[in-house]
Amino acid sequence: MKWIKVSNYDEMSERIAQHLFRVITEGVCYGRTVNIGLATGITMIKLYGILARMLNASGIGLSKLSTFNLDEYVGEDGRNVSPTHPLSYRRYMDEKLFNLLDPRLGFKSNQMHFPDASEPAKYDLEISVSGGLDFQLLGLGFNGHIAFNEPICEKKISADEFARLPSHLVELDGLTLQTNARLTAGSDLRKVPCKAVTMGMSTILKAREILLLACFPEQAVPLLKIKSGTITPELPASFLLRHQNAEIIYTEDTVKL
Repeated sequence: MKWIKVSNYDEMSERIAQHLFRVITEGVCYGRTVNIGLATGITMIKLYGILARMLNASGIGLSKLSTFNLDEYVGEDGRNVSPTHPLSYRRYMDEKLFNLLDPRLGFKSNQMHFPDASEPAKYDLEISVSGGLDFQLLGLGFNGHIAFNEPICEKKISADEFARLPSHLVELDGLTLQTNARLTAGSDLRKVPCKAVTMGMSTILKAREILLLACFPEQAVPLLKIKSGTITPELPASFLLRHQNAEIIYTEDTVKL
């Protein structure tokens, strides 16, 4: 696994947007289907805006592009929250990327995919049948989670079992809820759903290329634990150490390693 240090958030956003642009356009220009796994969160906002501008300026058709988001919140009824929910990740993607794309590029709503709380495992099959993920973008939870694969005590699950986890429903960890409330809901825990549906570790780790981005001071702790080299379900991001084409990119000005 490679570690890449960049100066700041702006540099990281520009660099990853350019990389994503290359992954997408080099594939579709050759007539290939390109499957991209996308993440949400504050970290991704600027790079999505840059990516949309680059794609619009290129004028390259996107009919061969498919996107697969990592997760979505689940309401008390056991279903995905509505796209009108203020914290919906579908709403986030519409606002930060999808709605910014020029309609003339041909990217349609049926090319945007999210896990479904009513049939989580169906997501893995859908991705597999489509040819698997060419690229997966990841953020990093302050507790070391990737997607919403939360830490699990080693006494409850082995590393191999954790790596095989399918897409599934999850009760969100207390630190995850507190963090998301602070960053996205005005510190009001009542506004943050307690459950989510997430892409499983199995599908994430099968992606041909993975980039994990870190730009918060609180992410230094899980990153330093990853550097120790121990793979454990108590630190989900540590499983990237098993991947042959994974990179961690962090901002030098905020993440002190």
